Amino acid sequence: MSTRTALLSAEAVAALSALAHPGRLEVFRRLVAAGPQGLAAGEIARTTGSLPNTLSSNLSILTAAGLTQSRREGRSIVYSADFGAMRGLLAYLMEDCCGGRPEICADVSPACRVELAP
Repeated sequence: MSTRTALLSAEAVAALSALAHPGRLEVFRRLVAAGPQGLAAGEIARTTGSLPNTLSSNLSILTAAGLTQSRREGRSIVYSADFGAMRGLLAYLMEDCCGGRPEICADVSPACRVELAP
C-alpha cells in the first residue's frame, strides 16, 4: 500500500467512524440537506433534539474527520457539510471498492454519481 493510499484509507476510516454514530449521522444529514449555507448550532440542536454538550461533541468529531466546517456569523456559529470532503469520501470508496473498475459500481445509485479519477 502506497503512502498516499494509506493516508486516504485513514481519512476514510475517520470519516466513516464519525458517521457511524446515529446522532452524528443525523447532524450530517441535516447539514447536507441545508446546503452550503449551513445551519446555526442552535437550529441544529432544535431540529435534532440534541443537548448542547452532545451536539458540540458531535460537531467537533465531524469537523475533526473533515466532514463539516464552521464559520461565525454575528453571535452564531454556522456549520455546513464539507461537500468536497463528502465527494472525496464517496469517490475513494467507489475507486477502492470497485478496484479501479467503475463498471462494477456503475449502478450503485443515480443520486450518487461521482466522477472517478482516471
